[in-house]
Order: sequence, then structure tokens, then C-alpha cells
Amino acid sequence: MSSASHPTAPQPTGQDRSLPPGQNQPSSPAPAHQHDAATSAPVPGGHVPAAPDRDHQLERALPTITHEDPSDPHASVFDHGFLRTAAVTLPVALADPATNAERHLEVLRDLHAQQVGLAVFPELSLTGYSLEDLVLQEPLLYAAEQAITTVVEASRELMPIIVLGAPLRVPSRNRLLNCAITIHRGRIVGIHAKQHLPTYREFYERRWYSSGDDACWESVRIGGVEHTLTPHQLITVPDLPGLSLFVEICEDMWVPIPPSAEAALAGATVIANLSGSPITIGRADERKLLARSASARSQAAYVYAAAGEGESTTDLAWDGQTFIFECGDLLGETERFPQGPRATIADIDLDRIVAERRRMNTFDDNRRTHAERLKEYAGGSERLLFGTATAAGADGSGASGAGDASGAGGTDEAGDASGAGGTDGADAPGAPREDGMLASRSPRSTEGISFDAWDHEEGSAFVGRPATGPLRRKLDRFPFVPDDPARLAQDCYEAFSIQVAGLVRRLSAIGGDKPGGTKPVLGVSGGLDSTHALLVCARAMDLLGRERSEILTYTMPGFATSENTRSNAELLSRAVGASFETIDIRPAATQMLKDMGHPYGSGEEVYDVTFENVQAGLRYDYLFRLANHQGGIVVGTGDLSELALGWCTYGVGDHMSHYGVNAGVPKTLIQHLIRWVIAEGIFGEEATDVMQAVLDTEITPELIPTREGEEAQTTEGSIGPYALHDFFLYHLLRRGYGPAKTAYLAHQAWGDVDAGEWPAGYIEADKRSFTRGEIKHWLTVFTRRFFANQFKRSALPNAPKVLAGGSLSPRGDWRMPSDAAAKAWLAEIEREVPGD
Repeated sequence: MSSASHPTAPQPTGQDRSLPPGQNQPSSPAPAHQHDAATSAPVPGGHVPAAPDRDHQLERALPTITHEDPSDPHASVFDHGFLRTAAVTLPVALADPATNAERHLEVLRDLHAQQVGLAVFPELSLTGYSLEDLVLQEPLLYAAEQAITTVVEASRELMPIIVLGAPLRVPSRNRLLNCAITIHRGRIVGIHAKQHLPTYREFYERRWYSSGDDACWESVRIGGVEHTLTPHQLITVPDLPGLSLFVEICEDMWVPIPPSAEAALAGATVIANLSGSPITIGRADERKLLARSASARSQAAYVYAAAGEGESTTDLAWDGQTFIFECGDLLGETERFPQGPRATIADIDLDRIVAERRRMNTFDDNRRTHAERLKEYAGGSERLLFGTATAAGADGSGASGAGDASGAGGTDEAGDASGAGGTDGADAPGAPREDGMLASRSPRSTEGISFDAWDHEEGSAFVGRPATGPLRRKLDRFPFVPDDPARLAQDCYEAFSIQVAGLVRRLSAIGGDKPGGTKPVLGVSGGLDSTHALLVCARAMDLLGRERSEILTYTMPGFATSENTRSNAELLSRAVGASFETIDIRPAATQMLKDMGHPYGSGEEVYDVTFENVQAGLRYDYLFRLANHQGGIVVGTGDLSELALGWCTYGVGDHMSHYGVNAGVPKTLIQHLIRWVIAEGIFGEEATDVMQAVLDTEITPELIPTREGEEAQTTEGSIGPYALHDFFLYHLLRRGYGPAKTAYLAHQAWGDVDAGEWPAGYIEADKRSFTRGEIKHWLTVFTRRFFANQFKRSALPNAPKVLAGGSLSPRGDWRMPSDAAAKAWLAEIEREVPGD
């Protein structure tokens, strides 16, 4: 995902900057499994229209692929490590908890129909935040407790884990606590008290509430039933591996060391913030800054819901801001100052959070530093999201699990049938996890637990997770290429500058920092990679204060070289001012093939791998010897995608160079880098025309002659579409996902040509979709090639890392044995990736 907040950069002409990703807009309630991709929470009493153009853009920004059969491997986002989450704001009836409870339930019924697994409401949402001294009145407090009981009882028939706010009496303190109550399937599963009470400027909270920072396992009564609360409780969900929920309230986010920071170190992956937060100019940006920072530092999801319509405007105003961040990326937000309920609904990627923490060793080092404090988080509740659970006995029969893990309501241990229940696990802390982490999903079920779940709204049985419709988050077709034109321009500027800086430093280190010094030597073919490498060399020479004529370029036509590409290579070299020569390798290649006893040396038309590699090897053999002869270094042109697939000739071939400039750049980005150079006008009109001609030429190695009636050799015809391969590479390299999840995401991103966004400047004729069968086929090809060609990556020349998405340098991001087997990955493809 791209972040919603981007640095400024040159913006391509004629392109509109896109809206924040995943922003939700109001709509009418939708039936289960058939809701609009950009739908927000319902608007009771009527639909509130959004601006048509904006709404259309938002619809197109999200995936549309859906599978309604719950048994389909791609039917449910929950099966692929996602948690559908809603951050909700709704009109509050000030000091009227009964009405507020009904408003909560009206929204929750719609969220249930949209298969939302977690719903977060604002601070003191059952009473209103701006009560002032009314919050101390017994009628209000009694009504609030009854409202909680109402929601608890109704929650038996609702899927979401519900987090809402209310004031609670704590007899042992003779004070009130500002609390967040977590409810699921007819039970209260957690109560968190606000820890930091602002009593400055417009805030007077200590007048009414006690701080909850030391309210550990305090008792409260709701509906006549005892519950315990603690500021250190995590709520884990065994049937959705990776989900561990922690709740903080408003001001808790604003302090230097927020409670959520410790909770994340203790294992919390999703942080909910129930906020009152009156609005003043600039405060909305500050909230987002703090939440984004918290989610990025803690490698967590941050779900924020602020109070809005209905709060008192005696002295303050309220904007009802909601948003969701994940690892620093904005997944979605609603418009502010709404009339009626709004919800940011987005699918949080729990696998991403777990993988980032596992990879980031300093996260666990920080946990060790604070280990003593984190012991307080050892206790907590365990709840199942999808229904009842029984622990499998040794004989294979089901036996009731310890305590209540039903998630489907029922009478609690004390015999109370009111629906309020007891706080699960709060008075019986479990054993702490040693590493504060949760197991990843493999296979996609929870060992030792069987599930009996049902769709309460439709009354139809389902096995495992419900069908959820399309993924509710913006998903890039090209994860290395931002859709937003301004972000793409900024990325291209940075990528080009990194490549140039790397070459400038390398040349400077070996005597190339002055005229007549070490020269860049490169082969130019008229293709994308060598074109871009030449542009990098030209800019590097400018920065070194040297003449571009000191760049030595050579084109070396082989048996299948076309006049078009050869001409483009020459025209571009001359347009940028480089020295240019042609060396025909065909006589040398023919002699080598003859000396080897290859059939082609005797005149037979045998075009095998040897035939291709003789040409590729000779080109670089010439380049290395020319570099020796001319006092230069060979600049490598091969890109990141070719390295991932092993699409390069090992040793003295395009695999090797003295320094590589493109090795950190994937194929799908290089064309946009060239477009950016064109837009910036760095090399003049003549060079621009040639660069555009290169962009218009299909990618081909031009190694096999075309027989009459045959189509010319193309790279993608041989190894598959780079668009898919780069998608697979990103999710393997940067996210660490297995092939089953990668295939699911690929189909969501590529299954509908008209859904989602395309990068600026992408050619209309090149836009296409892929079926699940095509994705499975090319994912198998990618996996086989990626494993089989590690030996090439283990012997890479130096080259700068360019993308946060990773590099394949054995000295940088990626270390892997060259003789590892792909068997487990291929077995997962065969077992879990549908091919229909």
C-alpha cells in the first residue's frame, strides 16, 4: 500500500491527484455478500449522497472480484489473514443511553451484513462525551449500565467484536472511570479504562473521572454481574491468527509514551482508539500524524473513531473523524463533520503486521528492554470470531474448552442469563507468550479447535469464514509503481537520483571524478534497460563535470537484431552526446558455434539456449575487454525482475558487470522512469523522441531469428507477463507472503480490468486482466525460476538498493541458499491456489 501522505513532487500534466486510498463514503445498507466496494456504515432514515465524481473514483479504486460460495478458497478475506474493521462515528443523543444503544445496534446490524469483524465507536459513545457534571448523576450512570446490557444481549446475533464507550462506577475508588467496553456474542470480554485524563485548556476530566493507569483487575458491576477491568488487557482471537486487540482512549494517544506502545510490544497487533476530541483548526491533521506514527513505530493497525454530531456545542465543536492506519499506511478515512453515521471500513492485513515484526529484530529487542513492565499484559481474554468452539479430544470427539470461548453467548459461569456475562479471562490470567507474537496461518485453520458457526441473518450454515465479497482496501496492481501521479513522480525522481548517485560515487572512487578518468562502458540495444542505464550514465557525467562523449556505448547486432532497435540505440547514444560504435558479433558467434560443434555452425537452424547464450556472452566478453582497453568499467543494465526470474546469462553475460545501475529497479518501474525523464526534459527534444520510440517497442531479447510465418521472439512470451512477476516478487520479497495469499491478492488486483487504478501514462491497449488459472500458471513459473536461479543472485556485482520493496543483493536484503528446494511452495500452489 502507498501512504496517504506524500512529499510534493513534479506532477505530470493532465493528471489529477488521486483521493486518499480507501476513503469510505455513505451509502444505503447492502445485503450480505453483495455490498458496494466503497460502502460505509448505514445512514438510518435515508441515504446521504456523496459527490458523484468522487464516489465514482472511490468505487474504481477498490477491488471488485467476489466469490459468493463460502467454500471457494477466495470467498473470504478472513481466510487470507485480513480483519474487516470499521471505525464508526454516529450521532449521539446526549445523556440518553437507551437511544444511543439502539443507534449502535442499527449500525452494527449493517456492519454484520458487511461481514465486519471489529467495530470501534467513539469515546463515551453510549452517553456522549460532553456531559460535564451530568456524568456524576445516578440516573445517567444506571441508564448507561442498562444500555451496555442491551448491546450485550443483542450482540449474540451479531458478528463484530464491538468496542464502545461508557462511564462506569468503581466502588473501591469512589470514583468513575471513563471506559471502553469490548463485547462479543453476548458477553463482555474486556473493559479498559482511560489512563491519561487531560485537565488543561478546554479539558476538565479529572473533575469527574479517576485515572485508569493503576486500575488493575478492579471490579465493576453491570446488570448485577461482577466484571473486572484492567488497562493491560489484550484480547486474542485464536480462529483469526495474528489478531490481538488492545484499546486506548483519546488522550492516551497524545502522551510521549502511549499505552499502545507497551501493548504492541506485548503482542497487540490492532489498536483501537475511542476518542472524544473536540475539533479546532489543525487538530485533525495532528490526530492522523499521531496515529500514523504509532502504527508505523509499533508495526500495528490503528483504528480511530472520534465523537461528532450530537455532542454539545456550548463551548466546543466536533467533527466525527474516523480513519484506519496499518504500519503507517492510511487504509481509509471518512469525511469530517458528517450528518448521520459514518464508518471507515477496511480490511486490515494481520499477516503483514506479524511478518514485519518477525523480520524487524529491533522490535523484539525493544520488548526485552521493557520486559518487566510487559509482564502486566500476561493475562487476557481469548475469543473466537466465527462461532462456538470445542477442543478436540484424544479420541477425536469434541470436549468443552476451559472457561467460555464460545463466542456465541449463553449463560455465564455465575448462572446469569442476562447477556452481560462475565469478563472472559480477566480474573484468570493466562500464561504469557514468550515472544509476544501470534502464530501465522499454516494451514488456514486453528489446530485443536473445531468451529460451529452460522449466518444469523440468513439462517444458512457455513463452514469456517463467511463469504465477504471483494477486499475492502486499495490494492495496487503494480506494487512497485504508485498509482498517484504525484507520488509516482516523486518515486521516479528518487529512484533516478539513487542510481545516479551510486554511479557517481563508484566512478569517483576509481579515478572517474575528473576529465579523462575512468569511463562508463555499456552495451546499448535499443531496449528499456540499456536506454535507462545510458540516461543514468549521462546524468552522472554531468554531475562529475565531465563530457558525455566519454561515455563509450556499443551496439552489437546478433542473428535476430532488428533495424528498429539498432537504430534506436544509435540515435539515443548520439542524442545524449555519448560516443557510439557498432561491433557485429555474428562472425565471432558463428565461429564459436562451429568450434563447439553446434549444429548452427554447420548451417542448421537450431536455435537453442546455447545459440542464445553464445550471443549474450560474446557481447559482454567484448564489453569487458573494451573496458580494459579503453580504461573504463562495464555498467550493467540488467534489472531486478530479470534477476528474480534468472533471465540473464550467467558469468560473462548480462548477469555480470563492474557496477550495475538497474539491479534495484523492477521492469514495471523502468518504463515510468523513462517517462519521467521525458517529462522533465533533461536530455532535449531529440533524445525525447528516441526514448518514446523505445517505450513503444515490445520487450524482446532478439536472439532467435524469425522464420517466415512465425511471430518474433518476445521476452514475455517466453517467461510470462512482467506485471504479474513483479506483483509476485513484491509480495514475496517485501511482505514475505506464501503463494496462496499472493495468488488471492493477484486475483483481487488483476481480475477486473476496469476496477482499481492504473499508473499515470499506462498505455490503454496494454491494460488487461488475468484469470485465476493464468495466475496459478505464472505463479508456478515464477516460483520454479526464483528458486532455480538463486545461484545467479549469489554472485551479483555491486549495485545500489533503490526501493523499500527490497533488493536481491546477497549483501543486502536477500540471503538464500542456491540449492534450496521449492517443493513446499509448489505444494501450496497445488493445494491452495484455485486454477479455474
